[in-house]
Amino acid sequence: MTAIVIENAAVAAVDAAGTEHRRGHVAFENGVITAVGEGPAPRIEGATYLDGAGCLAAPGLVNTHHHLYQWATRGYATDHTLFEWLVDLYPVWARIGPAHVAASNTAGLAWLALSGCTTAADHHYVYPDGHAADLVDVQIAAAAQIGVRLHLARGSMDRGVSDGGLPPDHLVEDIDAALAATADAIDRHHDPAPGSMLRIAVAPCSPFSVSTELLRESAALARDKRVRLHTHLCETLDEAEFCRQVHGCDPVEYMDKVDWIAEDTWLAHAVHLDADAQRRLGAARTGVAHCPSSNARLGTGLADVPAMLEAGIPVGLGVDGAASQEAGHLGEELRQALYTARQLHGPHAMDARTALRLGTIGGARVLGRDAEIGSLEVGKQADIALWDLTGLGHAGIADPVAALVLGPPAPLRLLTVAGNPIVEHGELRTADTATLAGDLATASANLREARDA
Repeated sequence: MTAIVIENAAVAAVDAAGTEHRRGHVAFENGVITAVGEGPAPRIEGATYLDGAGCLAAPGLVNTHHHLYQWATRGYATDHTLFEWLVDLYPVWARIGPAHVAASNTAGLAWLALSGCTTAADHHYVYPDGHAADLVDVQIAAAAQIGVRLHLARGSMDRGVSDGGLPPDHLVEDIDAALAATADAIDRHHDPAPGSMLRIAVAPCSPFSVSTELLRESAALARDKRVRLHTHLCETLDEAEFCRQVHGCDPVEYMDKVDWIAEDTWLAHAVHLDADAQRRLGAARTGVAHCPSSNARLGTGLADVPAMLEAGIPVGLGVDGAASQEAGHLGEELRQALYTARQLHGPHAMDARTALRLGTIGGARVLGRDAEIGSLEVGKQADIALWDLTGLGHAGIADPVAALVLGPPAPLRLLTVAGNPIVEHGELRTADTATLAGDLATASANLREARDA
């Protein structure tokens, strides 16, 4: 692979030292960063040189929580609480098949790439009509087409309405079947190698849609296969009350009892954590996927990320499912995370650089990938976002990091994953976006018509 050198750009390495260069360079070859520094770039024979004047080079963004299948069901239940929203959407999701998942995953991953994302964790937990293996394969094919790294969190639900859960009974899986399908996905697809483009996680949906047995057996499966664990937790006060009534304790205490509070686990949302829960998660180094826009859209509350960071909890950003966060733009979550922190604690609660850390190295740490991605350092993967700050929306903002975080969404001059160009000059290079939009519109219309029939 030809060496590529970005020069004359502002550089935010997002390394441990917080290294920044006002006019620097980043070089990479064979998918790996070979140089980062101030001033003129090294002269490499045969290399391609890109002028990054007016741009900010930063690590590609890491999305730690998504539900890509939901891209085909955006705009539903826009004024509902979480539980109301789920009850309204489950009958629609019960109709999804491979064509819907293919359209929503390719469109969703393409949009994520255009928003600066190079690694995406997707939590898929709806498998109607025996399509389990088919849908996993479809998701993996979509990620390969778009060219982003995928952490596929193979979800499951076994607690239907008749057992006191929220999902319809016909949409849940038998425990043994769910565990077997998850193990099969790991055995067929999980790649633990450094630089891997595909990893699988074990991901029962949530305490109110999953039995204690499935949670405990999922933790055992993940440890046996040496993969990570993921679920929703503490998203709403309703969930906390559910745990107290059914299990006699708060959600974090409950998850600790079933062996989930550990360094190989990350939790989506964690909006409602008291000080004791924060200490528990911090001591175990259990990660959190902070989804500020989705939390705002559903009105679930303000997650106290400054307190989480103070407690030692690894925190990354997530856009969450597009049915509860229609914008789906990971770059915008940088600003929303900063705003949420300041709404809780005032103007000193979070600065722009902390927000950028959440979206890059923070997310990499949550996914267990911080030795490979999340910062611009020699030897790390060439997952690089070159943000163009030359336009009207960013003109006059002297600090490029503040321009990226606080300004409007910035276009990408270049986005690379393992050194491969995915976006160039604001355009996706791996798929035709008009075709993706048409396929998604067709899939969405099909589900809407089936719902209204």
